[in-house]
Amino acid sequence: VQLQASGGGLAQPGGSLRLSCSVSGFTVGAYAVGWLRQAPGKAREGVSCFTNGDDSPYYTDSVKGRFTISRDRDKNMVYLQMNSLKPEDTAVYYCARAPWPVISGALCKSGAMEYWGQGTQVTVSS
Repeated sequence: VQLQASGGGLAQPGGSLRLSCSVSGFTVGAYAVGWLRQAPGKAREGVSCFTNGDDSPYYTDSVKGRFTISRDRDKNMVYLQMNSLKPEDTAVYYCARAPWPVISGALCKSGAMEYWGQGTQVTVSS
């Protein structure tokens, strides 16, 4: 199982970035997948996950209405569209996979996923 995040960079407050995650060793439709982040000096946290199919993905409160998770089964990719970025969104972002196709929002929030790959740095600053 491998996951590789890309698409990070420097954005201004209010700007947008789109993260991509290429996976191998499994199909994105068969497991709960999502995005975690870790800011300097802080614990890893779950940002957004598909918890049960494609309906009603989980979003942590601080990103609701600004971030959108999606997945492409044909390309076996997972994405995170991040709009209205804030300085507090600055972190290393990781895509991750759970051991099961269905998980709770609490598990996503905790960041306790089974696999995650190299992250991509997102810096929001003017």
